[in-house]
Amino acid sequence: MSKKRTTIPKSTRFEDALAELETLVQTLEGSDQPLDKSLENFERGIALSRFCQQALSDAEQKIQVLLQEAGHTELSDFEAEED
Repeated sequence: MSKKRTTIPKSTRFEDALAELETLVQTLEGSDQPLDKSLENFERGIALSRFCQQALSDAEQKIQVLLQEAGHTELSDFEAEED
């Protein structure tokens, strides 16, 4: 597997990485690709997923620091609404 394709540049925007990941998921779910292409797309998807998870973690930490600096001492975890 090409290191170039699985390495996500730090300059990549979260929104761009997420959009590419969503496209890859749709491709993997809906097409009859050769096995090697599916594995390549899966590996790229894992790299994008890790990148997005790290970006979200970094944003969460920054928000916690900003809230603490603003005097909000009680922080709680965000719970998403279920559809």
